[in-house]
Amino acid sequence: MIKGFVDFIKQGNVVDLAVAVVLGTAFGAVINALVENVLMPLIGQLLAQDPDFDNLFAVTLPGFDGPPMRFGVLLTAVVNFLLIAAAIYFVVILPMNKIIAARKALLGTAEEEEAEEENITLLKEIRDQLKVQTEVVNPAAFAAAVEAERKLEEEKSRVEAEKEVEEKTVLSKAKNFLWSKD
Repeated sequence: MIKGFVDFIKQGNVVDLAVAVVLGTAFGAVINALVENVLMPLIGQLLAQDPDFDNLFAVTLPGFDGPPMRFGVLLTAVVNFLLIAAAIYFVVILPMNKIIAARKALLGTAEEEEAEEENITLLKEIRDQLKVQTEVVNPAAFAAAVEAERKLEEEKSRVEAEKEVEEKTVLSKAKNFLWSKD
């Protein structure tokens, strides 16, 4: 029992997950500090007021004594979300994409992707040529392949027709049941 637990803990994905959680928490603190201490004060200075919109749209319905509906809280959450998304994009994603592109250019991996696409195109051309050659060289094999494809299409059409009839039958039964004709 203990050996199984130790094996579980030693698995690479458990350790990777633990590292990801710790780094995610630390990175979340960095992003929150950026949003709360740089971006939100900047917005506050641009608006000449506190960027907290919590009490901006507080609505109380007439005849109700409960707490007001505070739409400003939603607005604050949306603004915070957009700021966090922008901070992540401009501080993390954009620089990382540039670093990855520079690395690919340096290592030549972009050429490998283009070569792979060329290989796929070449394989498609070979497939098409083989199809033409089979038709010319071995007409019997080509005719058999065409016949098999036709039978497959007929079977497919037959199954769809049976399914359509069954659906109509079920629908008719349901209508008769609803209108008490049954």
